[in-house]
Amino acid sequence: MMGTRPIDYLRANVDAWQARQAEQLAMARQRWAGEHCWGIFSVPESEARIFPDSVAGMDTLELGCGTAYVSAWLARLGAHPVGLDPTPGQLANAFQLQREFDLAFPLVRAAAEDVPLREGSFDLIISEYGATIWSDPYRWIPEASRLLRSGGELVFLGNSTLLMLCIPDVEGPAAGRELVRPQLGMHRFEWPDDPTVEFHLSHGNWIRLLRTHDFDIEDLIELHASAGATTGYDFVTAEWAQRWPHEEVWRARKR
Repeated sequence: MMGTRPIDYLRANVDAWQARQAEQLAMARQRWAGEHCWGIFSVPESEARIFPDSVAGMDTLELGCGTAYVSAWLARLGAHPVGLDPTPGQLANAFQLQREFDLAFPLVRAAAEDVPLREGSFDLIISEYGATIWSDPYRWIPEASRLLRSGGELVFLGNSTLLMLCIPDVEGPAAGRELVRPQLGMHRFEWPDDPTVEFHLSHGNWIRLLRTHDFDIEDLIELHASAGATTGYDFVTAEWAQRWPHEEVWRARKR
């Protein structure tokens, strides 16, 4: 089984995010202070409607929390969040922002593939990028299922399948209107100019994986860039993202 293989990609991903600690702090401070907005084009929560209708009183876990701004949003909405991430620099930023904003909740240093927490501990597990693309889904989805209570919800956001099929292998050109790689077999993505490893599945494989681990799929939300939206990332333009979904949000419930 894939889950028994060594996590060979973890060190490369942690090292890359550790190196971004300083540049991440300013962005994180804006996210902690600002309105709830999602993804690379900052789609507002009022439009995306990613959170459940009410999270008050919920025990929540953010997998691959980075600077933990999603957990901060959940805390202000009355949830009891836990943030989890394997990168010490990202958690150091989260601790600093907790002090600045006077908002405390537990932060755990661990990988989403191997979470040192009891099964059935959470009502909601959420990931914006984080575990969604930086952890192998064949490892972290079973962990999410283990950690959720019966009836609990899993919500995760990452790049859309279509976007990943249209992004060139080399840095520079943004996603175009042509497919540049096959969908068959998509799983592990390694880039010639980047040491990190990403994971992206086709829709069919996401559905099969979630159902295998006791999830019923409730929604697939496709996000588009709003008029006038901008981003600091160069792999997709607002023009592209206004025509095709640049990100997807899966919502699934533990049986």
